[in-house]
Amino acid sequence: MSDEETSNVDVVEPTATTISEPEPETTTTTISEPAEPTTTPPSPPETTTTITGISEESLSKFQSSIQSLSSIIPSIPPSITFTTTNKNSNHHPALSLLHDPQTSSEISSLLRQPNSGAGDNNLCRWLYDTFQSNDPSLQLVVLRFIPTIAGLYLSRIPLRKPLAGFEAVLLALYAHETTSRAGQPVTVNVPDLSHPSLYHESVAPNKNNATALNLAVISPSLEPHGTVRSTRRARIVGVALELYYSKIHQMPVSSKLEFCEFCKVWAGKEDHDEDETDKTMKKKEGRIPLPWELLQPVMRILGHCMMGCGVKEKELLEAAMGACKSLYGRSLHDIDAKGILATESLIRLGKMALESKDVVVVDHTEISISNVISI
Repeated sequence: MSDEETSNVDVVEPTATTISEPEPETTTTTISEPAEPTTTPPSPPETTTTITGISEESLSKFQSSIQSLSSIIPSIPPSITFTTTNKNSNHHPALSLLHDPQTSSEISSLLRQPNSGAGDNNLCRWLYDTFQSNDPSLQLVVLRFIPTIAGLYLSRIPLRKPLAGFEAVLLALYAHETTSRAGQPVTVNVPDLSHPSLYHESVAPNKNNATALNLAVISPSLEPHGTVRSTRRARIVGVALELYYSKIHQMPVSSKLEFCEFCKVWAGKEDHDEDETDKTMKKKEGRIPLPWELLQPVMRILGHCMMGCGVKEKELLEAAMGACKSLYGRSLHDIDAKGILATESLIRLGKMALESKDVVVVDHTEISISNVISI
């Protein structure tokens, strides 16, 4: 571009010196030369591909994934199949599959079949291969069904059914997190409470090496595992839920509602506000042990469903409140101090969120329009 700029200067200077020359010719030359930058518009297609991040390899992976899925679910909407050939789309075609309600409901119904978790299940194989493609958009599609997979897997363990298909998907997520964390735990820096304020330091700060005491471990370091044992089961499922929580802002509301549903199943459907007669009438199917390594990511996901949902997602907030009440009753039954503190805190926050959503915001500066004339 520097050569072009110098050429433009050379053209302008003669017009300044030769004023008596035919000025229309100089104007025509100055008009014809800017036509050269019109050769730059071919660049916008390149910028659109870099913004969306869709590459030929990613599109080919999505096409092969859709072809495999079509053998399992024949009725795939045309809107999804059209995006496989439309390279000029503004978003990744996997996002259409992620947010399509018809396809998601069909996959969820297939996962809820009695023998869906077997090792030879085609849908579990498709979920495993799709996540192993290492395409971030396709991995989001698999994460969308983690609440259903984890819920069915943990609930069916006492039934002694083959669950190798569910275990393969969960182990794939666990191996992915193990590799990404590189043996390091997930920590958070807690403010030093010895200071008088979070925003001010004390006059004479303590020079002791107490920085390690301010680090809280959210998730310990991971060890590679190739199989699921009873002693590792809660940790492996908990890590899968942690990965789901890291992408929860991209998950559809239907996936979060399914998670709240399974939380009630895991807790034994015990609601602390229900009568004793209603508790005895409900079934206890699906009740599972809830250690802290599994309950902690559950609380984090429910916290997002309560505090992170929008104004129009009141159904999600109420579902998360019901799940927290069920888990609160379960924690009281198990005398779990951590679970009681976490669930009761979330219930209080949820009540505050419900009260704030019920309040109608009125703009008193807005002039109301009415046909009635008041004197």
